[in-house]
Amino acid sequence: MARNLRLIAALAWMLSCLGAGSVTAKDMPLRALATGDDSRGWEAVGRLELGRSGFCTGALIAPDLVLTAAHCLFDRRTGQPLTVSEVEFRAGWRNGRAEAYRRVRRGIVHPDYEYADDGALKRVAHDLALLQLDRDISLPGLVPFAIAAGPRKGDEVGVVSYAQDRAEAPSLQEVCHVLARRPKMLVLSCDVEFGASGAPVFRLENGVPRVVSVVSAKAELAHRKVSLGTALGDDLDLLRERLAIGEGVLGATAPPLHRFGQGGARADGGAKFLRP
Repeated sequence: MARNLRLIAALAWMLSCLGAGSVTAKDMPLRALATGDDSRGWEAVGRLELGRSGFCTGALIAPDLVLTAAHCLFDRRTGQPLTVSEVEFRAGWRNGRAEAYRRVRRGIVHPDYEYADDGALKRVAHDLALLQLDRDISLPGLVPFAIAAGPRKGDEVGVVSYAQDRAEAPSLQEVCHVLARRPKMLVLSCDVEFGASGAPVFRLENGVPRVVSVVSAKAELAHRKVSLGTALGDDLDLLRERLAIGEGVLGATAPPLHRFGQGGARADGGAKFLRP
């Protein structure tokens, strides 16, 4: 009960700024990227296959690096690990085919991330993971995404994601908004569902999409649906550095990664927090 009350209070504090006048621009609806023409430019977003069941979304940010959410690598039922070799990145997955298929050689989660942490918002603040592929993806037209500085409250962002009801092709929400922000997390109006975990949140710079966050969770308070994103900032640099020097790296000769599970908790008083 105490944990639920802390969650309600934290969400209420963050969402208190969502009243009249906070963000008045209209979000755009999700649009399926069902054809090659629709998907052009978004092929570096892919579906992460997590063993024999379950998936997340990830984005290629270097020829051999995929950015996703840390909780995608945990099993909510058992908390037991999924070996890295069971994870596959399917770049540009659409209607039964991918632009490229790669296994994961090793990976790393944020050193401060704890799946079992009672503080749900604290989990969101560190919900980042990097996966190193077994081979580079170097294909014409499949360009890794660059990273940009975090957006401010009121800024337009967009999301490309897979989800449980749209698992065979990605969907683009070209415009949603930053409703509130903390140093390490964002409250977004973006439409997310199970499977969208780890999806890249973009901001357009001179017409070019750059990743500014990853989807960590969806939440609901007072019947308003929002999504929560983990800010990148220095944390992404930290993950890159630790992966490069092998500090805390998980792989074939190290403790295995954990498997994602869909889950969440409904708090008394109408607040709901779910990891999509």
